[in-house]
Amino acid sequence: MHEDTSRFIALILRHKPETIGITLDEHGWADVQALLDGVGRTHPLTREELEEIVRSDSKQRYAFNEDHTRIRANQGHSVAVDVELKEVQPPETLYHGTGEKYVSSIEREGLLPKSRLYVHLSSDPRTAQDVGARHGTPAIFLVDAGKMARDGYAFYLSLNGVWLTKQVPAQYLERMVLPLT
Repeated sequence: MHEDTSRFIALILRHKPETIGITLDEHGWADVQALLDGVGRTHPLTREELEEIVRSDSKQRYAFNEDHTRIRANQGHSVAVDVELKEVQPPETLYHGTGEKYVSSIEREGLLPKSRLYVHLSSDPRTAQDVGARHGTPAIFLVDAGKMARDGYAFYLSLNGVWLTKQVPAQYLERMVLPLT
């Protein structure tokens, strides 16, 4: 039950707040009571259950403000919000997991955010492989993040450890050989 509700909350807080008649402020925050009321129309949800979803979410998708009156998704938005990320120096190498079916497009165009605000990158190849597996046969790209940063590209680290950047041009990508050992 919680997984379906958690996914629905992710849809609301990242992409379609209007679905339940709420709005997000410029930083992606929504009123908790309005969220509970709106979600509760189709997915019965108590404040305690919401607290448990936020606390136990393995991907740490959500955050409360200090007094737990507002909630937001940590990243992954397609709606224009500023989640107040600070620019951070990335490690030399980051990883991007995708499906095999997207490889030729990525090799041509690089990584683009598509419907999201940022390209999502991980700090380890295993996580990238898990992400790629969600899209079919996984493919992993190494991202020369250190060179990108030295060339002026900005990187951000979300609260749940996902690296974000606006785009990754193809020249900063190298396909990894799978399977990982």
